Amino acid sequence: MCGIAAIVSNQNVNQDLYDALTVLQHRGQDAAGIVTCEGSRLHLRKDNGLARDVFSSSQMLKLRGNMGIAHVRYPTAGCTSSAEAQPFYVNSPFGLTLAHNGNLTNTEELKIQVFEDDQRHINTDSDSEVLLNVFAHELQQSGRLTLTVDDVFEAVAAVHKRCRGAYAVVVMIAGFGVLGFRDPHGIRPIVFGERKTEEGTTDYMIASESVALDVLDFKLIRDIAPGEAVFIEANGSLHTKQCAEHVDHCPCIFEYVYFARPDSIIDNISVYKARMRMGKKLAKKILKEWPDHDIDVVIPIPDTSRTAASQMAHDLGVKFREGFMKNRYIGRTFIMPGQKMRKKSVKQKLNAISLEFSGKNVLLVDDSVVRGTTSEQIIQMARDAGARKVYFASAAPPVRYPNVYGIDMPAAHELIAHDKTEQEVCEAIGADKLIYQDIEDLIDAVGKGNNNIKHFDTSCFTHEYITGDIDDAYLAHIEALRNDGAQQERNSSSFIVEMQNAN
Repeated sequence: MCGIAAIVSNQNVNQDLYDALTVLQHRGQDAAGIVTCEGSRLHLRKDNGLARDVFSSSQMLKLRGNMGIAHVRYPTAGCTSSAEAQPFYVNSPFGLTLAHNGNLTNTEELKIQVFEDDQRHINTDSDSEVLLNVFAHELQQSGRLTLTVDDVFEAVAAVHKRCRGAYAVVVMIAGFGVLGFRDPHGIRPIVFGERKTEEGTTDYMIASESVALDVLDFKLIRDIAPGEAVFIEANGSLHTKQCAEHVDHCPCIFEYVYFARPDSIIDNISVYKARMRMGKKLAKKILKEWPDHDIDVVIPIPDTSRTAASQMAHDLGVKFREGFMKNRYIGRTFIMPGQKMRKKSVKQKLNAISLEFSGKNVLLVDDSVVRGTTSEQIIQMARDAGARKVYFASAAPPVRYPNVYGIDMPAAHELIAHDKTEQEVCEAIGADKLIYQDIEDLIDAVGKGNNNIKHFDTSCFTHEYITGDIDDAYLAHIEALRNDGAQQERNSSSFIVEMQNAN
């Protein structure tokens, strides 16, 4: 999962892009990058780390220009080397930079095409670099020295024909403008908005989530539709066009469960209200299946479960309490590569308030149970704090299958529910009782926000992959590339190479 942003203005955009990245930091903490355009000259800064660590004051001053794009990432394809930080750049044609959120599912096929047919070199393992070169090749087919907006849209249409998977993308064409587009299924979120200036001009912004627009005083216009492209010329002219022949809107439901900020609106659905409805559904399930429950208090596991947990407590008629204090300077454990690192970070990240647990039957609420490592340790923390019984509720159904569209949960054997019943998961994490959200209830809780969306990507729960190109061989290939052992080996190799380069 990554966060992307792009701005076109008549003022320098470096500070606004940086501020956007800090708001989107929850979408990726591995690397950050900004590229701006001053006339026809590009200025780029990117590196591993949080946005606040990647950009110093002196570096920000060098990022001059009235348009630019930005990116925060965590690795779902490739490794954690700084060479794979985005945005990516290619000089031909015209000078292009690209930032991408999602994951292509036909990357290996495209790599061959790009080398043999397009005669372009790929220098990293990132599917985003492949996507950039596919777009660059298609844009070059215009054969013009001076681009038109139609040329840009035709290139996007060609990308849709060649690329499969999930992609929300921003591209900057040096001296010409900024482009945003979305795959024909609209799996990953992307929105655009405008901001009126005192001079009477209009600034435009594209971002992964509406909250980035809110913080910078942009007014949300709407989501970019599946298959659609939005192009903003350097002079501020806005153009939109549907570039896909066939669209089937199917946004990722896990955005609403976990990734997106609750104050965002994605595809006209309030993330906050969707999570409230998740809480109501869970409470209704408990009251139906466990009417004589003995829950004394509902406690959320910070932060994404707080909204659902609060609504659950209200509907169950029991107390809601904050039982864990979070150290906000530790990264999100779900997006940390390596099981050992995840285990170590949980105790660093959370501390229990004993008086909220002592002698009580506690219902802990989390957004989901993925690998189960965090859940097991938190349940033990609750017992150590004096809880009499510890029940556990998940706002999502059991995560049993890999996600191939940009979420780092690819290795099936690392998912605790993959080959276990719900009772076996309950025993594995050490809970006295485990309550999962039903898939139908989750879909209803999210879908009520926008009745025009007929279905969602629920592949990690149901094993149904919307792009229709995922088979067991593909999943086995992905698992071999992305399991914890393989990630650790790649990260170690990248560290050695970077140290050698530094020396």
